[in-house]
Amino acid sequence: MILVLSDTHSFYNIINERIEYTENVLGVHVSFVIHLGDFGIFRYELKKYFNKDKKRFLRPVYFIEGNHEDFRSFEGLVKKYSDFFTHLPRCSVQNIDSYRMLALGGAAYMDSFITQTGALITDHNINDCLSIPCDDVDIVLTHDCPIGIGMPNSPGLEYYGKTGFKRGDELASHFKPKIWLFGHHHKWFESKKNGTRYYGLPESWKGFGLLDKDFQFRFVKHSVEIKERKRSFIERFFVKCKIIR
Repeated sequence: MILVLSDTHSFYNIINERIEYTENVLGVHVSFVIHLGDFGIFRYELKKYFNKDKKRFLRPVYFIEGNHEDFRSFEGLVKKYSDFFTHLPRCSVQNIDSYRMLALGGAAYMDSFITQTGALITDHNINDCLSIPCDDVDIVLTHDCPIGIGMPNSPGLEYYGKTGFKRGDELASHFKPKIWLFGHHHKWFESKKNGTRYYGLPESWKGFGLLDKDFQFRFVKHSVEIKERKRSFIERFFVKCKIIR
């Protein structure tokens, strides 16, 4: 079983809590974890969790980038901590537990504080994805959702326009994936369009999803408490602006 979650925002301990809950309470073995962005790639938090506190994830963790990562140091940090988790590069197809998954991290542009340059999904990204043979992908993994699937705006963010990134419909038409998984919007979401099932996940402390080997995906709505920790400067700014918790 693959455990899918999103938006940990550097609360890495939640990943192990989710694994333990799935295995010890639900009685389901977790083979892999897929994280749908806003993992929290920040130097201080990574150093404390993996180096100072000597913590490790209980199962292999794969992640795509969101819009709340340190993109100035992203490549170096991902390389430095590659023994602990695996980044799935944009526009790449990954074979994970018998599934062929297209990875497309990042998000649509909102403003310069919320969407750093490195987070922006570009036309070049979309074109690179479309260059992949249409039969090579079963599942699409994104942080943001594609425009036009019915995902509602969060209250107060309506002035940013329609929810999601552009040209997602081209990806859906090209690959015709069975499942499309995303996070970013901090809410549960489920819909079906032209044969593709779309699932949106909230913050990791509100729940997660489970994906079995028969394209069966289910939500697990189970809230846990998060312990406050020292945040980086950019995270403190986001909290002040009420962009993240």
